[in-house]
Amino acid sequence: MTTGRGWKRLAPRPGVLFIVVALLMFSCLLLVHGLARSQVGVDATGAVPTEEAHDEVPPAITDGGPVIDARGATPVSARMPAKTISLTFDDGPDPVWTPQVLEVLRRHQVPATFFVVGSMAAQHPQLLRDIRDAGSEVGLHTFTHPDLSAASDVRIDRELTETQLVLAGALGESSYLLRPPYSSTADAVDNDALRSFRTAGTDGYVTVLSDTDSEDWQRPGVDAIVANSVPANGAGGVVLLHDAGGDRSQTVAALDRLIPQLQAQGYRFTTPEVAVGLPADNRPVSTVHHLLGATLIGLVAVAGVVVDALTWLLVVVGVLVVLRLVLMLVVAVRHHRQRHRADFSWGPPVTEPVSVIVPAYNEKENIAATVRSLVASEHPVEVLVVDDGSTDGTAEIVEALRLPDVRVIRQANGGKPAALNAGLAHARHQLIVMIDGDTVFEPSTVGRLVAPFADPSVGAVAGNAKVASRRGLISRWQHIEYVMGFNVDRRVYDVLRCMPTIPGAVGAFRRSVLLQVGGVSDDTLAEDTDLTMAICRSGRRVVYEESARAWTEAPATLGQLWRQRYRWSYGTMQSMWKHRRAVLETGASGRFGRAGLGHLAVFQVLLPLLAPLVDIFLIYGLLFLDPVTTLIAWSSVQAIQLVAAVIAFRLEREPLRVLWLLPLQQIVYRQLMYAVLIRSMVTAAGGMRLGWQKLRRVGGLEDLLPTPPDAVSSSAQDPTPTPTRERLVVLSRR
Repeated sequence: MTTGRGWKRLAPRPGVLFIVVALLMFSCLLLVHGLARSQVGVDATGAVPTEEAHDEVPPAITDGGPVIDARGATPVSARMPAKTISLTFDDGPDPVWTPQVLEVLRRHQVPATFFVVGSMAAQHPQLLRDIRDAGSEVGLHTFTHPDLSAASDVRIDRELTETQLVLAGALGESSYLLRPPYSSTADAVDNDALRSFRTAGTDGYVTVLSDTDSEDWQRPGVDAIVANSVPANGAGGVVLLHDAGGDRSQTVAALDRLIPQLQAQGYRFTTPEVAVGLPADNRPVSTVHHLLGATLIGLVAVAGVVVDALTWLLVVVGVLVVLRLVLMLVVAVRHHRQRHRADFSWGPPVTEPVSVIVPAYNEKENIAATVRSLVASEHPVEVLVVDDGSTDGTAEIVEALRLPDVRVIRQANGGKPAALNAGLAHARHQLIVMIDGDTVFEPSTVGRLVAPFADPSVGAVAGNAKVASRRGLISRWQHIEYVMGFNVDRRVYDVLRCMPTIPGAVGAFRRSVLLQVGGVSDDTLAEDTDLTMAICRSGRRVVYEESARAWTEAPATLGQLWRQRYRWSYGTMQSMWKHRRAVLETGASGRFGRAGLGHLAVFQVLLPLLAPLVDIFLIYGLLFLDPVTTLIAWSSVQAIQLVAAVIAFRLEREPLRVLWLLPLQQIVYRQLMYAVLIRSMVTAAGGMRLGWQKLRRVGGLEDLLPTPPDAVSSSAQDPTPTPTRERLVVLSRR
């Protein structure tokens, strides 16, 4: 028996359920919209089938008339009486041409039969009412205009049922008259066509073909349409015309000449069933069917409004995203060139020692490599490892290294902000560097990281965080994201002076600035973002130093990546909300609020929420639009992304070979980031407080330090086994 706790584990979370339901609803709307607005072809006369294709069709059909009744065991057909004309219109209703056709019919007081496509009629139900008000009749031309001779019995039944529902919703009536799309004259009926007639006949439908084709679908000219529409030798006929499917101005003009011409020759105009003696069409339906039809029409209307609005919105979003990408790259290149000018300098060299704070909670896999890389720094440092209640022997590992200028501070578990504040309280120097316990520095990193402090206006510096292990697919995707996402953004934020985040893996601060903003706050889960925003609001400049590289362990599994990005995303939203008043402030704080927070809100929160729609619309385009055009448009976007990635990788001097994964990243990895963002939004909207998400470390940073295997064991004999600078300089060559 499943316990209550077991049921709780099995039940989907409200946020997940909300996302799934929302996506399903939108997908259903797209499906309805796609079916209702799929392109409708014109009913051109098909080629005459071969003799073998007729072997099951009785001569009573092929030699008979255009009205075929297959409701009984033996199909029968009927011809139009002499001097009797039935005008029939296919492929509508069309909001432009159907009203013009109706106006001509009213003026000459002539009825006609409009064989409507259900998807078109669902979009324009008022036109069905206009047809009936004008004294004409409505027949069925299927819902999505397929070739019924090639359709299954189930498909035929669905096409007719859906179209019948539209008639019921718009008119409160039904029709038993059917004209299959792409049908021709009776002598062209083959085995497959007869099968479809029989299938429809079992549901009570009478098939109405044509025996006089105006060929107006070719737009041959008004004179030709009139000539083609006149039956030979005074015979009667069912005339095929079109009130949709393109420009029908020739049809309207020809109709205005054809009717009086035939009337003058003694022809009478009526509907097919009346002409051959069948019961009247357009019978009332039940209230239930009327409501079902009205519901279908309402869904089509809602789907049209929603999808059309989102289509225009996505066009705007696409333009904004492309413009942002181009501007970001232009500014990033400008930033790179400025920093690499021969005459660029922050000022006099910064030589004062630095306190490096390493907050550590259960970091046994990487802590030794982290500390060793810091001790090997070319810049004078003291290293403070703040053990925040670790239970895996993290502090003991550091103490066993016996490295100079390394202190271990132990405290009860209080979270990363508490650990950083404890390190700040014990720091001896005025320049503070913060590094995560799963990160290693290059020998030059600390010196380059604090170099911008030669400028008195600089209050903090963001370094260049890089993914250390790039062996797995997930790690490589993150590597691409770091290079073409995070680091390009930081270059731009530096130029605009609105840096929102100094990465926890590599950042430097003036001690006085940290004390001014009250240290590291635990108000949010993104303490690095919260701290950076507070510094920006204080009026101090935050810059990006691309040459200060740090190599950090990235999540190795999708689950770990989800937990990390969920915390980042939710913490960023918390920080944005905490510092929202900066938007209304003046000076540097106002510039940060309007540029930094505004950019985050639009391009990191709002627009990405619409990004999944792009992928859904891709499927929609492949199913209901021109698939070639859809693929070309999608490929063009991917090409722009690839160009941007190449530029970003060149700025970082990174090898390009990993970029073959970029298209796959857009399909798989990006979807996970969307889900994370949406889940974070749902969490934020619900006012829930998210707990700290500790990632499981796998280690491997020792591989970045080419230390001999006996280095650790030799530490027992050598009290200060410090890695040599030569052994660490390999990092700068990666």
